[in-house]
Amino acid sequence: MAKNSRTTIHDIARKLNITASTVSRALNNKPRISENTRKAVMKVAKQLNYQPNNIAAALRNGKSHLIGIIVPTADRSFFASVVRGIEEIANTINYKVIICQSYDNYEKEIQTIDALINARVDGIIASIGKNTEDFSHFKRVLDRDIPLVLFDRVTDELDVSQVMINDYLGAYKVVEHLIEQGCTRIAHFTSPKKVSIYLERLRGYKAALRDHDLPYKEELVIASNLQLEDGRSSMEQLLKLKVRPDAVFSASDYGAMGAMQLLKENRIKIPEEIALAGFSNEPFTSFTDPTLTTVDQLSITMGNFTAELFFDLLNAEKKPISQKTVLTPQIIIRGSSLRKRT
Repeated sequence: MAKNSRTTIHDIARKLNITASTVSRALNNKPRISENTRKAVMKVAKQLNYQPNNIAAALRNGKSHLIGIIVPTADRSFFASVVRGIEEIANTINYKVIICQSYDNYEKEIQTIDALINARVDGIIASIGKNTEDFSHFKRVLDRDIPLVLFDRVTDELDVSQVMINDYLGAYKVVEHLIEQGCTRIAHFTSPKKVSIYLERLRGYKAALRDHDLPYKEELVIASNLQLEDGRSSMEQLLKLKVRPDAVFSASDYGAMGAMQLLKENRIKIPEEIALAGFSNEPFTSFTDPTLTTVDQLSITMGNFTAELFFDLLNAEKKPISQKTVLTPQIIIRGSSLRKRT
């Protein structure tokens, strides 16, 4: 056998002087195979570093027991936790996941969809990239009758099941909290992209101001990529205003963290002079000084719900009606916004 060739069931069969079909039945724990034969097959399979060919198996029986998961980035706690929640359900029924990152790159997202289709995955779970405005590649998935479920970053342009949190309510509640703490000039960090989650957070921000008779001011809303450096530059822009804000609500914890860094460097007291709140409940938010008020997106719960919706779709005899599951977010109030001590 060539050094770099893949071990097949025929190699195992030759080693044991049995048929390939016997090897296949033994590897798949089929009946009518003695325990001694099964153990011998497993031992040789391990010695030869045998790896099942899932694509070939999928061609034979129509199931690969693989799910493709597309996330913008896997190094964010939120997306990593959602994947964990999906795996908790998938692993109980012997399904494995292939995790792919789009990096919010539209072309990369298209390539990833094509790769997963070619890999014969049984279905795809995805969170749409920030730069995606044309959904033809996702429609290609549906045209092939491949189950597709979206989570967090979703779109109404696709007739698919979706799982998200109520971004509007999360934003509304956290801005309302800032108002209750005596803040009247509240800035907002948002995204320039037309992504549903950021549009909903902006809508919640505006609604909370309106319902509490506070004016909406364009100069207090700054769009950026919501990364750490963006939070710093956005805060710097706000500090140059004739009248500074007395609070900042960032649609991302990273933006809020950048703002916090700049405020501390300028010796501006948090929350006494400027209160801060973020969104996502990233792990670092409980270790900042002061700790950061934020909105918990219930990531593992979201992953569980997404997986359950996916497997309901996968196992349905006929295509079910698409469902939209909206989770209620939790506001986590910490030191960065607590002006009024109880």
